[in-house]
Amino acid sequence: MESNDKFQDECGVFGVYGSNDAAALTALGLHALQHRGQEAAGIVSYDGEKFYSHRELGLVGEIFDEKQIIDTLPGNSAIGHVRYSTSGGTALRNVQPLYADYSFGGLALAHNGNLTNANQLHKELVNKGSLFQSTSDTEVFQHLIATSSEDRLLDRFIDTFKAVEGAYSLVALSRRKLIGARDPFGVRPLALGSLGETWIITSETCALDIIGADFVRDVEPGEIIIVDEDGLHSYKPFLAVHKRSCIFEYIYFARPDSFVDGRNVYEVRKAIGAELADESLINADMVIPIPDSGVPAAIGFAQRSKLPFELGLIRNHYVGRTFIEPTDEIRHLGVKLKHNANKQRLEGQKIILVDDSIVRGTTSRKIVEMVRQAGAREVHMRISSPPTINPCFYGIDTPDRDQLLAAQFDVEGIRKQIQADTLSFISIDGLYRAMGETNRDNDLPQFCDACFTGEYPIPLSDQEKGQSNTQMSFLAGLK
Repeated sequence: MESNDKFQDECGVFGVYGSNDAAALTALGLHALQHRGQEAAGIVSYDGEKFYSHRELGLVGEIFDEKQIIDTLPGNSAIGHVRYSTSGGTALRNVQPLYADYSFGGLALAHNGNLTNANQLHKELVNKGSLFQSTSDTEVFQHLIATSSEDRLLDRFIDTFKAVEGAYSLVALSRRKLIGARDPFGVRPLALGSLGETWIITSETCALDIIGADFVRDVEPGEIIIVDEDGLHSYKPFLAVHKRSCIFEYIYFARPDSFVDGRNVYEVRKAIGAELADESLINADMVIPIPDSGVPAAIGFAQRSKLPFELGLIRNHYVGRTFIEPTDEIRHLGVKLKHNANKQRLEGQKIILVDDSIVRGTTSRKIVEMVRQAGAREVHMRISSPPTINPCFYGIDTPDRDQLLAAQFDVEGIRKQIQADTLSFISIDGLYRAMGETNRDNDLPQFCDACFTGEYPIPLSDQEKGQSNTQMSFLAGLK
């Protein structure tokens, strides 16, 4: 499978306050968040006197696999980050958490999301004398905090959040505080947990489960959480706006065992599959998921349609980077590195394939071809999201619009491109029904669904001024 034929979430965050095993807990939490970023990881800890940092390129298990590494990160508080690089590539200077010494002391910061006015803010800050060391928009936060005229750290953060536009869920660590914050629209998830007297702030609840912590609640949109020696403090300094959390978290990004804003992701995906069956059932012998992300929706589809659910494609979970010379022939075989057809199950059958999305379509076409070569009589593709016609600017690495297959072709055109017998996507209304919400056309949307509708809830200031991320050298390696 081609790595750029799926949307990629750019990162996950994790923070601990009040545990002698803060760094170890953070490493375990990052293991659970590995699906949110596989290019790099880092941890910063604080022991009451000094900050300690370890950041590397690679997977969490490769970076923090030895006790000696964890032992270099002492203290009872820590924050961590997993990162996925965009088209600009990965560089160590971009690996988070980022750390800086300020007039008030040290501060480490890690961020999930994307600022849509980062280029404008960068230009203003550079003109005022700021010197940037990375190409990450997370560093914009650092400079805004540094140049704020406020005295209290909380007020510096509020000052900073007033200046930025876009999506952010972040954790920060100072000498005395663990800080968590979520943008007013709540685009990216952020959860609060506890482990005895220890407080946890993390991107997803599955990271609480791995350390045996209890889920307390979601960090609310526009909320700033501060944990210090006096306990937990909540601040809501902004006027409330209509919440628009990312609907793709439920379709694909979040781990199925997580809860996001009160909804179990696995159950939502099954409900989406059931709605998809209601909308596009066809005469077939069985339902086959494209693993792993298509599995819950395929289960829901099979249960609603009363068709057998079968594993007709087997995924190899142990695929890492390959250094084979990428000739055209080898590149064509790439999809078989991750998936192989279960020929005995598929031969002579009419198959419904269920997947979560079609981006460029290259993988879908190769999987349809693989299933046909395994002897399937008919191949019907069903997609548990509406056609993706727009890129995301809020923290998801997506192709430009001219590389999105659904932006170039209607459903029949896409079907011809991937060579399926039939193709259907869930409707936007069906998706909202699966989420337990009313018809989208009659109410304010409850989610950010701009990748399907083109309705962006947060201004795209850099885009509107011709300073898109791909055009600006500053963001060439965005997170």
